[in-house]
Amino acid sequence: MAMAQIGATPNGGVRRLAASEADKAGRDLFSSWCEEAGCAVTADQIGNLFARREGRNKDAPPIVMGSHLDSQPTGGKFDGVYGVLAGLEVIRTLNDFHIETAAPIEVAVWMNEEGARFSPAMLGSGVFSGVFSLEYGLSRADESGVTLGDALVRNNLAGQLHARKTLGAHFEAHIEQGPVLENENKIIGVVTGVQGIKWFDATIKGAECHAGPTPMHLRIDPVQAVAPLLIKIFQLAEGNAPDARVTIGEIRSHPNSRNTVPGKITFSIDLRHPDSSVLAAMSRELEMLIQTESVAGCQFELNEIWHSPPVSFDAECIAAIRDAAEKTRQPYMEIVSGAGHDSVYLSRVTPTGMIFVPCKGGVSHNEAESADPDHLAAGCNVLLQAVLSRAGEYSANIDGR
Repeated sequence: MAMAQIGATPNGGVRRLAASEADKAGRDLFSSWCEEAGCAVTADQIGNLFARREGRNKDAPPIVMGSHLDSQPTGGKFDGVYGVLAGLEVIRTLNDFHIETAAPIEVAVWMNEEGARFSPAMLGSGVFSGVFSLEYGLSRADESGVTLGDALVRNNLAGQLHARKTLGAHFEAHIEQGPVLENENKIIGVVTGVQGIKWFDATIKGAECHAGPTPMHLRIDPVQAVAPLLIKIFQLAEGNAPDARVTIGEIRSHPNSRNTVPGKITFSIDLRHPDSSVLAAMSRELEMLIQTESVAGCQFELNEIWHSPPVSFDAECIAAIRDAAEKTRQPYMEIVSGAGHDSVYLSRVTPTGMIFVPCKGGVSHNEAESADPDHLAAGCNVLLQAVLSRAGEYSANIDGR
């Protein structure tokens, strides 16, 4: 709740866009808490933040708990933030019980996970994992033309560390962002993987004209073309149910005037499926739809702008989370994530696992986002046990001597 005061919105949510002044303030608050817990805090060149608690073997690859602090323009208190602060809570608990781990433990704050300001999403973890080059990441610009590199410098968020190092494992705790756990009356989601995602930009070009003098049959109206097309695009999900997802999140007309027939319609298409072959088939069907649809005079274009293949998480990390849920006596189920997370890219370079806890009504990316404190605590306890299982031998001196 203290973190949610930074960038707080009137409707109870948060607005902390990546590399903004609010993002800087949130990171500074987090860093101060980590330093109070005895951690050393550093940043790399793309702005990823790392809070390190040393282990007995300082040269061992660290076991990392990570997520993000940036938000949607009208985001909620828990998306990403929970995973970061759960990691801090694990470190505080280790301190409280004087537990020394064999390997170092770190909490990571990944830069620009949301992609709400700089596209594509998950830039920080993508650069760290070698999916994107550092130069590419720094060159991404927001709608005002400000690059991520410029914003990092302006808010003193870039560090000197090279944006790559070896990790022993990566665990991410997160609200589910969907209704499955709540509907199944489970507290812990043992995430086995992440759906594949493909993003497209579609354009339909027509001809601008006055809404009054131009008869309907003489118009080249892209809106008349997009209406039936959207119905057919949504049928891609029906044809690949129950796991397929189709979302049209953005629709824009140009010149966006009430009494002008638009000259152009642009819209986004988000396709998702956990099976790469089905996702590829959905993409081909989409391309055929765009090619075969026609309204006299209109031109159709489709561009794929992002592809995140389906991900299967590390079997040993999954087992560690499952064992932790059983050890802490929490009702759990295995689940596939429908949303992309930093763990998608981290899984390419290190053993990775994710822990889900329910969010009320499955609502996320929304100011009404909410989660039960007991569920959040349960997720922290599972995260603690899973991390300890990967951090190697540890010792506890309850007397602190």
